[in-house]
Amino acid sequence: MLTLEDILSAARRIGPYIHRTPVLASTGLDRLLGKKLFFKAEHLQKTGSFKARGALNAALQLQDPKGLIGVSSGNHAQGVAYAAQVIGVPALVVMPQDASPTKKAATRAYGAEVYDQGVTVENREQVVRKLAEETGYELIHPFDDLRVMAGQGTQALELLEQVPALDAVLVAVGGGGLISGIATVVKTLRPEAAVIGVEPEGANDAQQSLQVGVRVKLMQAPKTVADGVRTLVIGEKTFPVMQNHVDRILTVPDEVTLQAQRLMMERLKQVVEPTAGLALGPVLMDYDLPERLAVIVCGGNWMP
Repeated sequence: MLTLEDILSAARRIGPYIHRTPVLASTGLDRLLGKKLFFKAEHLQKTGSFKARGALNAALQLQDPKGLIGVSSGNHAQGVAYAAQVIGVPALVVMPQDASPTKKAATRAYGAEVYDQGVTVENREQVVRKLAEETGYELIHPFDDLRVMAGQGTQALELLEQVPALDAVLVAVGGGGLISGIATVVKTLRPEAAVIGVEPEGANDAQQSLQVGVRVKLMQAPKTVADGVRTLVIGEKTFPVMQNHVDRILTVPDEVTLQAQRLMMERLKQVVEPTAGLALGPVLMDYDLPERLAVIVCGGNWMP
């Protein structure tokens, strides 16, 4: 199980290679939505998303790797490419053919080779494991890896220092790596604060899994504008952490996700991707939420 000490160690390890991202606020947005909102700006992180944290924490613990290989719809791809650059090895990233062209181009710009021929969300795990065997490269999984989970949790250490009193944290959920790291920190250091996951409607495998107590796998890749959370099932390692530390999972329709994304860009004056809007989505709906809310702005790799 992931521990606070794992995350503190990760923070020391990756500190020289990442940004301590700011927390943004908007009085206009607070008035409009009737909450006090604190936006943890991970879209301003290296590579444009929090994924650099986890990839770096894993890569910096490897002993003389031949290269790094990852599988991703986009942001983890750039994280792995950046981590490979830091430790001075080649990187190969498996991405679905229909992944964002912007994210593919950015991954190549960090020096990685992108493999996408015939790759789908459904078969990408099999493809990456086969290529890892063939190349001898070290696989850095996007979420089901304790080192990656610990790296993602480092942003919560910063957040709790930056915002002294929080009632809850809203986190987009794909495979569960991000929320596992954040929830471990929050529930250890500030247990009275709620950790709330957010999924797209029709991609609520985490919500279903926590309700029934076993991991529920989606039959096919969900169709959603939130391309960062198109996983079929949450991880084996992330699931028990979520069971222990996540208070609830809420779902948001795509039209609300896009509305939230637009609001963040209008009021915060920041370019954010739809998955970042997903985390704010519940505030625009009828959900019963507390007053002081942190919103994890997971990424900004998007072009209008």
